Amino acid sequence: MGQARKGPGRRQPCRARPKPSSHFFLASHAAAAAAAGSMADPRLFPSGSDDRRDDSGRRLYNPYQDLNIPYKQLYDLPTSPEFLFQEEAIAQRRSWGENLTYYTGIGYLGGAVAGAALGLRDAARSAEPGEPAKIRANRVLNSCGSSGRRVGNTLGVIGLMYAGIESGMVAARDSDDWINSVVAGLGTGALFRAANGPRSAVVAGAVGGILAGAAAAAKQIGKRYVPAL
Repeated sequence: MGQARKGPGRRQPCRARPKPSSHFFLASHAAAAAAAGSMADPRLFPSGSDDRRDDSGRRLYNPYQDLNIPYKQLYDLPTSPEFLFQEEAIAQRRSWGENLTYYTGIGYLGGAVAGAALGLRDAARSAEPGEPAKIRANRVLNSCGSSGRRVGNTLGVIGLMYAGIESGMVAARDSDDWINSVVAGLGTGALFRAANGPRSAVVAGAVGGILAGAAAAAKQIGKRYVPAL
């Protein structure tokens, strides 16, 4: 038997279209209600109030008062940093790379500013009466640049050595306390003055250890009385 051909005068059977699901209507209604509720006039529909009235005292009807959709909670995201491991959240200190960058940058910047101030003082002392302003400005710039570069390089190297020794002590002892700072100060002073002889290295190491210990003690006192530090 062959298949029946569709003739021009024969009606095609009507296929029933699938009816939309009721869940679709509920979801659409909930989304529209949330959007309308968020754009509602706060004077007519204040939050947290079921008995809403206008200026004349008539009660206003809010069709969205029974829809408790916490759409605002979707945007309450945490602003504090998140860590993958709990140990990283507990250890509140800089890494060794950040430590090197911090102390080296602070040392060079502070030394450059201090050296520029010393150069300005030397230029003011060596100024001669009656000289042109151009020569005086040139002397000030040369003196400030030379002194700032020299002192900045010196303090930058000291900061680099201190940060390296302190990071090595933290990695070796697996602890971050005042002992690391004192040992780093001793080692930095001794290494910085080692070329001038053993006596100079010992004196510089003692001075560096005392300064580092005083800085660590001041930091602990500041953390005790000023929690923001």
